[in-house]
Amino acid sequence: MRQLILFLLLAGTFTACTPEAPAEEGTAETSSDVAVTTDENEQEAAWTDITSDEARIATALLAAPEASRSGAKVIGYNAAGELVTLREGTNEFICLADDPGKDGFNAACYHRDLEPFMARGRELKAEGKTPPEIDAIREAEVKDKTLAMAPTGATLHIYYGPEVRYDPTTGEVEQAKYRYVVYMPYATAASTGLPESPVAPNHPWIMDPGTHRAHIMISPL
Repeated sequence: MRQLILFLLLAGTFTACTPEAPAEEGTAETSSDVAVTTDENEQEAAWTDITSDEARIATALLAAPEASRSGAKVIGYNAAGELVTLREGTNEFICLADDPGKDGFNAACYHRDLEPFMARGRELKAEGKTPPEIDAIREAEVKDKTLAMAPTGATLHIYYGPEVRYDPTTGEVEQAKYRYVVYMPYATAASTGLPESPVAPNHPWIMDPGTHRAHIMISPL
C-alpha cells in the first residue's frame, strides 16, 4: 500500500511539470500572414495619383530645400494643359511641377537667377525646336549677351522617379529620389578639379565642361 501511494504521488508531480503544448504552427503562420497583408494594404493605400493642382504643387515643393518650401513659387501645367503659375512665391526659388503629359515623375526647383535661361528653353520647346536646336540657340544668345545666364553657383534641385503617385500626407512621391546641379558656365575639369564622369557612386562630376551649360552633377545615394 505504501508503495502504491508513493507511485501516485510521483505520477502527480511529473504531470504538473510537463510543459504546455506549443501553439499549432499553422495558427501562428496564419496570424503572421494576416499582419503582413494588412501592412502591405495600408502601405499601398497611402499612394494616390497626382491629378490635381494641389497635388502638383505639393510634390513640386519637395524638390526645394526644406527650409525654402513655404516661400517657393510653383509653375506647372494645369488641368487644361496650360503652363501657368500654380502658386506665387516670396523667396529665391522657383519650382517646376511635374508635366502630366510625360511618363514618370519629374519636378525641379531652381534659383530665380536661372529663370531667363529656363524660360527661354520652354519657349523654344513650345515652338517645336529639338533639344540640340534649343542648346545651340541659347548658347548663341548667351554669348551675344541677349540671354542672361545665371552666375556661377546657381543651383537646380531635381526630384524624379518612375511613378506618378504620392502620399497626400507627406507629399512624398513613390520611388522618387534627388539629383542636384550647380551651374558653372564655361567651367572645365581643369578649372574645377572635377572629373568629367562620376568615378564612384555619389561622387560629384562636371557635365558639359567648357560650355555655357557647364554644371556640377551630384546624385546622392
